Amino acid sequence: MFFVENYAVAVFFCVVTMLCWGSWGNTQKLAGKTWRYELFYWDYVLGVLLFAVISGLTLGSIGEQGRSFIPDLRQASPGNLGSAFFGGIVFNAANILLSAVISIAGMSVAFPVGIGLALVLGVIVNYIGAPKGDPVLIFSGVALITVAILMNAYAYRLKETGGKQVPMKGIVLSVVCGILMAFFYRFIAASMDMNFVAPAVGKMTPYSAFFVFACGIFSSTFIFNTIAMRNPVAGEPVAFKAYFKGGLPIHFVGILGGLIWGLGNAINLVAAGKAGPAISYGLGQGATLVAALWGILVWKEFKGAPSLAHKLNLAMFVLFVAGLALIIRAGL
Repeated sequence: MFFVENYAVAVFFCVVTMLCWGSWGNTQKLAGKTWRYELFYWDYVLGVLLFAVISGLTLGSIGEQGRSFIPDLRQASPGNLGSAFFGGIVFNAANILLSAVISIAGMSVAFPVGIGLALVLGVIVNYIGAPKGDPVLIFSGVALITVAILMNAYAYRLKETGGKQVPMKGIVLSVVCGILMAFFYRFIAASMDMNFVAPAVGKMTPYSAFFVFACGIFSSTFIFNTIAMRNPVAGEPVAFKAYFKGGLPIHFVGILGGLIWGLGNAINLVAAGKAGPAISYGLGQGATLVAALWGILVWKEFKGAPSLAHKLNLAMFVLFVAGLALIIRAGL
């Protein structure tokens, strides 16, 4: 199986993860012009599962070191299989909420608040589970990112209301999403042995763990997305027959979104062997910064907002970059 043994390469992989996790939402924005997010989500999940299979049969099955994909799946213990599968369920609940927030509030809010919060809580959870890296630098970076999240949330409030008190559905759903999203990675990491050269019996390698995780996502979609279709956060309920009215191009956009996210997840799990779960997860969730840039610069989600909102977003970017830099430095 393919894996990395150099910290610099591991960090590079995490940066690629950041780009992938921060960019897949563009496919939802593209599809959203004519396609409800609940319908988009079925194709997105297929894309994630497809990439998990492809990566396992290719990168997970080459080379002489480590256990290959299929043999690794066969020897995995029920407890570790269950841990990775449950991680997929937790992730899916959070990600459907994230998709809902993207549809009603945009990428420039969904990611900084939802995924930013997930980054903060997730780094803490993963560091407790597998302490690796300088804790002072890691948590100093997390503190800066926390302030950045609060700035973005307030900027969104100014954009929507001019500072007046109103219901904040986008923020509330983002917070719930972030809390759930903070925990999924720990379940996958717990199912893996971070020594990829000679993994312990019963534990899994990144590729098999990702596949089981993707199966958890796929299976739980039939529950979570059905609920979302019947009880949408905006608009009328959606019938299942609507999915089959979409043409191949619109279905491909959703699958592409899943493939992009899947690529980011696969290489992030590979990087965790060298960087450690806390740093790998934290850097990957720097996707927040990438998504916010897409939302503000490309999709113009803050067009017409007060000048203070733009200043707050600029400060958010600066603090986010500083926080990510500290997290990277923590592993050196």
